[in-house]
Formats: sequence, structure tokens, C-alpha cells
Amino acid sequence: MGPDVPLLNDYKQEFFLKRFPQTVLGGPRFKLGYCAPPYIYVNQIILFLTPWVLGGVGTLLYQLGIMNDYYTAALSGGLMFVTALILQMTNLYAKQKTVRVERMQIQNTLTDEDEFEFSSCVGSETVKFIIPGKKYIINTVFHSLLAGVLCGLGTWYLLPNRITLLYSNIGGTVMIFVFGWVTICIGEYSLIINTATETATFQALDTYEITALMRPFYIFVFIAVDLAHRFAVNTAILEQTNQILHIIFLFLPFLWAMGILPPLDALFLWGMEQLLEFGLGGSPMSSNTKLLIMFLISAGTAIASYFIPSTLGVILFMTGFGFILSLNLSEIGFAFKHTMISHLASSKSKNMHRGLRIQFGWREFIFYLTVLTFALIEASLLHQFAGFSSFSKASPQAIASYILIILLIIMWLLREIQRVYLFGVFRNPFYPKDVRTVTVFMEKQRRLMKVGVVRRILLTLVSPFAMIAFLSLDRSLQNLHSVSVCIGFTRIFRMVWQNTENALLDIVVVSIAQMLVFNPDLWWNRSLDTGIRLLLVGILRDRLLQFVSKLQFAIAILLTSWTEKKQRRKSTATLITLNVVFLPILLIFVAISALLSSPLLPLFTLPVFLIGFPRPIRSWPGPVGATACVCSDTVYYQQMVPSLAVALQSALAAGSLGLSLPGSHYLCRFQDRLMWILVLEKGFTYCGVNIKGLELQETSCHAAEAHRVDEIFEMAFEHQEHAKILSPNHHFGHILTPCTVLPVRLYSDARSVLSGIIDSHENLKHLKDDFIKVLVWMLVQYCYKKSKTLESPGNADKSKGGSFPENPRSGAVERSRPLREEDSFSVDTIEDWTDDSDIFDLEPSSRLKDRKEPGQLGTTPKVHLPIPGSVETRSQDVPQEMSPEDKLYRAVVLGLPAVDKGKQQEVLPQVEFSCCYSELLSIPEEWRTAPVPTSKVNEMRQRFPEEWYHFILSQLDFFHLKEKPSNLLEDLMKDKALKDLYIHGVLSCCFGLFGLDNTVPAPSHVFRAYTGGIPWSVGLDWLTGKPELFQLALKAFRYTFKLMVDKASLGPVENFKELANYLEEYENDWYIGLVSDLEWQQAVLQEKPYLFSLGHDPNMGIYTGRVLTLQELLVQVGKLNDEAIRGQWANLSWELLYATNDDEERYSIQAHPVLLRNLTVQAADPPLGYPIYSSELLHLPLF
Repeated sequence: MGPDVPLLNDYKQEFFLKRFPQTVLGGPRFKLGYCAPPYIYVNQIILFLTPWVLGGVGTLLYQLGIMNDYYTAALSGGLMFVTALILQMTNLYAKQKTVRVERMQIQNTLTDEDEFEFSSCVGSETVKFIIPGKKYIINTVFHSLLAGVLCGLGTWYLLPNRITLLYSNIGGTVMIFVFGWVTICIGEYSLIINTATETATFQALDTYEITALMRPFYIFVFIAVDLAHRFAVNTAILEQTNQILHIIFLFLPFLWAMGILPPLDALFLWGMEQLLEFGLGGSPMSSNTKLLIMFLISAGTAIASYFIPSTLGVILFMTGFGFILSLNLSEIGFAFKHTMISHLASSKSKNMHRGLRIQFGWREFIFYLTVLTFALIEASLLHQFAGFSSFSKASPQAIASYILIILLIIMWLLREIQRVYLFGVFRNPFYPKDVRTVTVFMEKQRRLMKVGVVRRILLTLVSPFAMIAFLSLDRSLQNLHSVSVCIGFTRIFRMVWQNTENALLDIVVVSIAQMLVFNPDLWWNRSLDTGIRLLLVGILRDRLLQFVSKLQFAIAILLTSWTEKKQRRKSTATLITLNVVFLPILLIFVAISALLSSPLLPLFTLPVFLIGFPRPIRSWPGPVGATACVCSDTVYYQQMVPSLAVALQSALAAGSLGLSLPGSHYLCRFQDRLMWILVLEKGFTYCGVNIKGLELQETSCHAAEAHRVDEIFEMAFEHQEHAKILSPNHHFGHILTPCTVLPVRLYSDARSVLSGIIDSHENLKHLKDDFIKVLVWMLVQYCYKKSKTLESPGNADKSKGGSFPENPRSGAVERSRPLREEDSFSVDTIEDWTDDSDIFDLEPSSRLKDRKEPGQLGTTPKVHLPIPGSVETRSQDVPQEMSPEDKLYRAVVLGLPAVDKGKQQEVLPQVEFSCCYSELLSIPEEWRTAPVPTSKVNEMRQRFPEEWYHFILSQLDFFHLKEKPSNLLEDLMKDKALKDLYIHGVLSCCFGLFGLDNTVPAPSHVFRAYTGGIPWSVGLDWLTGKPELFQLALKAFRYTFKLMVDKASLGPVENFKELANYLEEYENDWYIGLVSDLEWQQAVLQEKPYLFSLGHDPNMGIYTGRVLTLQELLVQVGKLNDEAIRGQWANLSWELLYATNDDEERYSIQAHPVLLRNLTVQAADPPLGYPIYSSELLHLPLF
């Protein structure tokens, strides 16, 4: 689509223009889209101004000196509480009244669902429209009480005398009083009358009516600062803060409308996450529950350290708990739980625990215990014997600083040298060139793997102990019972383990600052201890990196809106000009966004930038991996994710993926698969990630962005054989920067056109003969495997007369009707009828005298033409002498109702095997009842591959038989009755799939037979009535087709041994079927080495083959710009949850080759995104 596709369609524009004024004013609906009586608008205005009127009464009494300020607040609050209750009771009464009336009303389905019919100024419909009411009774009371408190404190907050004392300016007092009450009225209306839809929406559903509390909460925050200033001792900073906040208070409606202030759920989650990460040294968590628990434990640890009486105890406490809390406690607890269950409960629990011990077992426990012990010993000894000297260039702490600086440089170099691009700009000369196969890559990367091992040791063991040495030698720890020491050092002692690389950088920066600034009177040295310095440096580092990343994102949008022709809209030049003119404001927006750690929101992904509301680093409220748009392609991601996780584990530990922090995004590419990786947690020797799989059925937008991703990876990994040293990254500025390739065990997908194979007359001519061979092999293997579950013949001395019961009728099975005349017309079927024959005879007299030859199967008599209009009846034996009743029955058979063929039964004759063990390979009786003429049986005897049949039997070992004669196989080969069984079984299947004619099948018939979609026929109807046999025949046909393809590709089959090898390979290593089969998905999950499917393109008129091959292949990995992803997801959330712009062709979902806009939307959590796979939190051990 063109770049000027509407941002919002006409319907959504009208909807947005109705919703946005309602959001700005806090809930009043003044733009309805239809004609409403004037009293609707008047009532809303009155209710909107009611808090101001009630507060004005109290304000007037205070200004006249009649009441004190707190009595004034109490009066206004009480009046508001009573008014709110009355309004809510009115709504409840209107609802009950409407329910009684609506029972007799008939809804008009032709009216707009948003349109109301108003009867009077205070009618029930009017009340329900203006005051929707609360879902829960407890909220009715609580919100009313909160409205009263808000009105009372708001009256106190905006008393004119109080404002005059702050500013000493009448004009300023009037402005703050008027617009301040507008802010309070907006908050009150949203709380008690009608809650507006907020532009800052985090949850898709507001189940517990929390949204109504958002605006009052922020008003209470401003009032709380004023109360602190009012009751606290005169503090200059509080007074200045109060003055500033009174001015900002007037702009709260603007901040609410722009969606800058977060909803309460996002605010508390974001606040806990920021405090846990920057105040307590922890890591963001993957779930809200884990975040809350970890925050409480970490805060308790910091508080507890304040009350420890000795400096040595503080050191040991902080070091020990910092290490313990940095571990993967959830997995350790889970493993411990199942360990206890395995000792106390069933063996099933033991099996469950066995899989978990890979990640946490005795080896890990001993390792962690050893590290903790050495850390405690080191910290205590250094602090005890060398921790009292001041910092100087030759002090022990300075020596530790030098070591840390060297470590930082070495680790930084070792990390960058493993990536394909240095700093994302220049090609790394040490990285292997033109990497395409696993063997070549692994051979070339051996040196880099050694580098990764060295870096892993330095990161896991050397750096933490060096940092503990630096911290233990700090003099600030001598200041016991100091809040700053408890917060700062508790944080850094944990961060040493939790986030080693950033902690190392922070300590090096502080060390260099200490070396450069020795002036003790400087604020940096005088007022701040080392822990607080590290805290400030950590926050500054994080916000600076965010600022740079957000600025890169903004510049990318600005430039590509013009350079990418498909993104160039009519308004692009104007927007770029405005951004250049107001560049300082844009930089301020970027800085504020970085300071709040909130996403920079590009409206509709245009160069129109807003500040998104702060939210947790994972961006979405739901549990990780809980939802995905599952489809048939999901299995490919399910199969590859375990292997990908192992490869990621090695890459993250070695550092080849760069600096991976919670919130980092990576994109993996292999053929048509795109994997989106989000880092959620990180700690000492572990990392928690979520892996999503994007759709494989590419749309035009998806294909355009995927093609650009392929170009970037090919330029980095496959086209570097003749590139210059330190060649530049031609895609610098793209949000995707290639990192490395990972060897992953997955399926490669190869598709080929079968023209010249499936339509070759020569190939099709041999198809039936090959099918017979394959089917014989399939039937023998089926019967042989079935015999393994049965016991060997109980009596070897039993007469050779057979192994069936003596009663010949005990083997009765249902018998299908014979073929009709159109299927069986031949001279053979007519010659038996003579002029002397009785038309009521079931069979011609000559046929009644036929006898079966010994050792041959005689279950298929010739088919005879019935008399038109008669009802056919069948019997196994016709006695030569009949009773009068029988003759009468036969005489009146024409007058009887037709008999359902499913009810007709025939007793099969007894099969006389020449070998007593033949019964083990006998096909089931019901498979011998196909209605085929004898002539076709004789024809099949001639076509039957007897040598192949003998070869198959010769390959059987019968190891499961305890006692067997030495000549068993020879006896089986000589058994003609057994061979006749297989002849008839093969004929039955051929009859069902091909019919009785001997013509060469057409390609269309081959395709239908392969897919199981053959048109109905008598033979197919009989075959499908035997589901197990039908599946065997279908499987044999698919094997035959695969054999035909292999013979055309690899050459003819030389001998029976090679053919048997082909079939055994198909059986053991292949799944040959259809992509739509459930068994296909099961085969992928079971990791069958090969899968084959036949397809047809009706548009092109061609047949295609698809082969999946399981092997270890290279998956390309690149790092995404984190802030670009967060910004696009913030716009997606705003656009869908607030503007409800769910148009599938909207502008913000169109392809953008630089921002990867379409792929980013796909990777969002449902319901806003649509990944076809999303894993649960994967815990990757990094040691």
C-alpha cells in the first residue's frame, strides 16, 4: 500500500474525536455523534462543577473568618461524600427501575448501539447514561468516601490565603485557584460520575475499576507534599518543591490527556522495578509476583543491615545476602521442592526431578557454596586488616582500582572481539569470514571459543572477588547506622554478583574520579560516601545509555521518513521541518523519557514524538509465554527452542551477543523462521529469556522486512570473503546489528518442483508394480510385528490342517456385496448362466458344483450379473436338497424389502496352511472380503512379485519364538495358502486405490491417492471400512511415491537389498505424509530425521515436494535497538487500546525495512501482537 494510507479510517476518526475530549475533561460526554436533548449537557456541566461549588462554600466561610481551615476542609469533604453517595444510589435505583420496565420492551436492533432514547431530565435512561455506576458495591462506598476526602483536602490545598503565602502574587493566586479547581473537578468526575478511558492504558481490561483511582491518586500526591510543608519545620527545599508542584498541578489534565502519567498498576510495578534495580542492586523480574517478593526481601535486607552493630558483621551480611539474592532462587526453590517430593512421594516425582538436576544439582550447590565461602573470607580479612587507610595513589584500595581498570579493559576487548562488528560499525578482522556451514564455522571459531572461556572465567570468578576487595577496603563502611551506607553498599555488594559488568564499569568510574579529585572539600568527596557515589553513577550510566538509544531511534524515524520512498507521506517535509525547528524541545522530550525510563512514543510511528508513560521493562502486563496465536507452524519453534536455548546459553556466557541486560532484544533468522528473544532477568550465572516465534506464512509487509533482515545478515556473515579489513557496516543506523551465528539443531526446509517426475509416463508406469512390492513388504512387516505380541502356536503337533478353529462358521465376517455390472462385466461373468438355469437360483448350477483346490484361497467367487429389479442374497453353501420352506423363501425373495449390505454376513472358508507357523503371518480375516472377481485374482497371481515376497520372508528372524524349526523360513515360502492371502490382500488395496483397470494412473490421481482424497468407488468404500488396512495402504502408497522420487533423483534400485534398505529407512527415519496431518506435527516434536510432503499449486498447476531435514545448522543472531522496540510497542498499545485502530491495513503496521515495524508488531504479546509461539521463562545457566 502507498505511504499516504490514512492513519485512522473515517469511522475511527469520528470515534477518536468523541473519545479524546472525554479523556481531557475526565468523563463528560459532550460529543455524542447524535442529537441529544440540552439537559444531557446541562446535567453533566452541573455535576462537573459540583465539587467546586461545595469546595467554594468552605473556601468562602474560611475567607470570611467564620471557620478555620481544617473545619472548612471537613465541611467540604462531608458535603461531597453525601453528594457522591446520593448520586450512586440514584444510579442503583435507575438500574432497578429500568430492569422492571425492560422486561416488556422490545429492543430495536436497527438503532446504533451507542444511541440512547431519553425521556426526561431525570429519567432512568438519562441517569444511566450520565452516571454509569460501579460494578461492585464496595467500590460504590469506597469511591464515594475517597471523593469526599479528595474534595476536602483539595479545598485546603487551594485556599487563596495559603496560595498567597507561597507566591505573594494576587494574579498568580487567582490563576492557581481557578485552574486548580478545574483539575480537582476532573479528578472527582472521573472518580464518582463516569470514568474516562485513559490514553495511558496498561491493562486491556479494568476488572477491579482501578482506572477511576488514577487521577485522584496523583492529586493526593501533590496534596501530600503541601501537607508535609504545612506541618513540617520550615524547610527551604520543601517550600520550593511545593511552589513548583502548585504550578505543575495546573497541567495535570494535560499530562493525563497526553498519557505521560502511568496508570496505577504500571506505576507501582515500574516503581518497584526501578527501586529493586537501582536502589537495591537487583534485577527486573519476569512476573509481578516474583517482582513483589524479591522487592520485599531486598528491602528487608537493606533495612536489617542498618541495625547490625559491627562493621565486620555489616560486611559479612551484605556480602552473603548480596550473593544469595543474586542467584536464581525460584529455580533453586523449585528444584529443592521436587527433591523433597522425590524422597517422600512416588517415583514419578523422581523422574520429574531428574530433568531439573541439569540446572541445579550437587555440582551447582558445591560451586555456589565454595564461591560464597571464599567471598566471605576475603571480605572479612581485607576489611579487618587493611580497611582503615584513606584512599591514596598507593593505598590498597587504589591497587584494587588499578586491577579493576585492567579487568574492565580486558573484558571489554574480549567481548567485542567475539562479535562480527566492532562497536557495530567496523567488521571484526578476527571473526570468521564467509561462514555458511557448521563444521567450517566451528573450525574457524576455535580461537574465539577460547577467548569466550577466558572471558567467562574473568566475569564469573575474578571480577566479583576484585570488586569485593575494593569495597571491603573502603573507609565509608566505618560509619555505622548510616542510611546512605546501608542503601549504597547493600546495593553494590549485590550488584557485584547480579550485574557484574555494569558494577565493574561503575566502580572503575568512581575509582578514576577519586584518583583525579583528591580535594576533600569538594562536594563529591565531602557529602557522598562510596555507596551513594556508585548509586548515582549507576543511574547516570543507565539514563545516558537510554538517552543515546532513544536519540538513535528518533533520528532513524526522522531520516527514514524521507529516505525510504514508501514511507514518504505528504506531511513528511512539514514534520521534519517542525522537528528541526523545535529540536531543543525534541531533545528535552528524549531526555525526560530517558530520565523516567519510559518509552519514546512515535505517534503512529511518524516523526511526532511523545513521552510514553513509565512501565516495566517487559512492556506487557501478562505472564510470560501465557498466550500465543498457535497454528500448525508452531511445532517448528517448539522443536528448535530447546536447542536454541543451549546455543544461547553458550553465546551469552561467552559475551558474543554483546552486553545483554534485562530488556535486551535479539532477533534470530533461519530460512523462513524468525525468533524474537527478550531478556527478562539476569543474575549470577543465570539469565532468564523469553523466545517468541513469528509467523511463517509471510504477508507482503512481513516478506519485505524479512528480506531486509536477510540482506543485513548475508552482508555480515556470507559476503565477507573478499571484503577489506575493518570494512564498514553498510547498514549502520538500522535497529538490527548482527552479532554472531549459533549452531542449532533444527529442521531445514527444502522445496522442489516435481515436474518431470510425477508427470513422467515411465515413472507412472512402474508406480503400480512398485506399490505392490511396497505393500507386500508393509503387510508382512505388519503381521510380523503383530505376531511378536502373540504367543507362539501352542501345539506344534497340531495337524497341518490349519490353526483356525474346527467350526468352519466361527470365522464369519461381514461380506460386502459383489461389484455391480459396470465394474465387473465380462464374458466370464455371463458364460455360467444357461437357459436351464433357474432365475431364482443364487448361483448358476455349474458354479454350485465348483470345488476349491487344496491349499488355495477360495473366498472370491466370480461376480455374476443380477436380474434387474431383484434383491441379491448370498450364502456360503447352497445345499443340494432344500426343504419346501426354503424353496418358498427363495421364490418370494423378490417381494421382500432390500437388506442393508452391512447386515449381510458370509462365513469365510477355512484356510489350510501347509506350515503351522503361517498363522503368525496371516492377515486378518476381515481384510479378505473385498468384492473382486476371480479373474483379477488370477491376474494378480501373475503380477505378484514372488521373488520379492520370498526375499522379505527370508529377512525375518523370529527371535521372539522360543522354539522354532530350522527350516521355518523355507516352510513359510512354500506355503501357497499364505501367499494367496497376501495376493488377495494386495489386490484388495489395489482395487481400493486404483480400481480394476490396468491403465497408467494420471498425476492428478496420484496426488489424490497420496492425500487420501480419491473419489468414491466400491473398492474404496470397502477399503475405508477397514481403517487399519486403509492406513497401511495409504502409507504404502506414500512410500511408493517417495521411492519414485528417489529413483528419479538418485537412479534405479539395483537389487532387493537396496529396495529393502530404502523401505526400512522410510520406516525408521522418515515421516512421509501431509503437512496438515497431526502425525506430521508429532514427527517434528519427536525429531524424526526427515519428513516428506507432497503439495499442489493450483494457480501454477505444478506439484511440489517438501523435505524437512533435521541437522545442526547456523542460526544468525542480531541485537535490536531496545528503545526502538519499546517505543513502537508503546505506540501499538496506545493505538489499539485507546484509539482502537485495529485496521489490518493501518499505516503503523506497514512494512518499514529500517524499523522492522511489522515484525515488531507481530512480536508483541497477544492480543495486540500475534506471535505463533511464545515460550515460558527459560532459565539459562551461564557457567
